[in-house]
Amino acid sequence: MGAQTILIVEDDADINALLAKIAAREGFATVQAYSGTEALLRMERAAFGLILLDMMLPGMEGSELMARLRGELGSSVPVIVVSAKAGSADKVGMLAAGADDYVTKPFDPDEVAARMHAVLRRAAGGAAAAGGSGAGGAAADVLAHRDLRLDVACRRVTLGGAEVALTAHEFDILHVLMQAPDKVFSRELLYELVWKSGYYGEENAINVHVSNIRKKLAAVGAEGDYIKTVWGIGFKLA
Repeated sequence: MGAQTILIVEDDADINALLAKIAAREGFATVQAYSGTEALLRMERAAFGLILLDMMLPGMEGSELMARLRGELGSSVPVIVVSAKAGSADKVGMLAAGADDYVTKPFDPDEVAARMHAVLRRAAGGAAAAGGSGAGGAAADVLAHRDLRLDVACRRVTLGGAEVALTAHEFDILHVLMQAPDKVFSRELLYELVWKSGYYGEENAINVHVSNIRKKLAAVGAEGDYIKTVWGIGFKLA
């Protein structure tokens, strides 16, 4: 097992089997779990390249499993939530908790397949960037704005020398903004650049992540705002 093995966490046997069929069609190996507890046991025994996670699970719900993955377990394995919960609050909550994408049921098998590939491409790109700096390699690409520094290769952000612990999506949003400090990015464009998928009016997802970035910068001593809201349009560096 490894980078091309997908863990499917879904209590409905028919949907679990359908997701496994979609993954197999795309050339992925799969392991199936039917509860959050079973998923944790599976993860103790093997490494996975991607998790497809339902929210409404028996016992431990998907949101709790997501929190444990990104919290006490410190796992960065990509997660796509596949859920019947279509409300904006549910989507924003899971994306803010660290999910990489969100697909609602009933789903189009081709869309699920495309999102699998997109999330895995992003994960592979991030790993390649993190491993690309070393002896004989190119110098790290470090972006700077005021006393804010973003090291692209190491995926590390510092403010006045203090490290700022950002999630993957928070880092990517800040990276986009720092690449063009004078440009105003719409929420739609930010979403498409960071999530590498179509925008479906999920502006709250961007708002939550930008708010989190601001709070984390303030927590390490930021004076003033580093991200400006341009009302009716989007965001830019301040």
